Amino acid sequence: MALIAPRMTAGLPVEDAEKLQRALEGSHDITVFVDGTVHRLPPQARDAVVDLLSRFSRGEAVAVSSVEEVLTTSQAAELAGISHTFLRNMTDRGEIPVEYRGTHRRIRRAAITAWLDQQRKTEQAKQRASENDGSAAAE
Repeated sequence: MALIAPRMTAGLPVEDAEKLQRALEGSHDITVFVDGTVHRLPPQARDAVVDLLSRFSRGEAVAVSSVEEVLTTSQAAELAGISHTFLRNMTDRGEIPVEYRGTHRRIRRAAITAWLDQQRKTEQAKQRASENDGSAAAE
């Protein structure tokens, strides 16, 4: 997994931290408002937010970052529904970006998803073209 640059935030002032701590006591139901709309967080997001808020309530400084998933070539090939050899050949030709960890290839999940989306669009374009050719020939 590739670490994406963290965002650092200082701890809350004591008074704000204490208020937050009281609000969190015994509560794990976190609801957020986004543009005036209520959203109940799913369990994983709720747990992450409660952990973040708990740290703030203790007056701790917090660093938040995200991790982008990278796959082995076998995992990437399975996700794409292609053979391991075909995937390796595509990385050799530069069709799918690859990173090396020592001698091991790693491929970002986003790169495989983008390739799959492109394949889907190409197939749809071919189908539309053949449908247009068929309807033009019938006229």
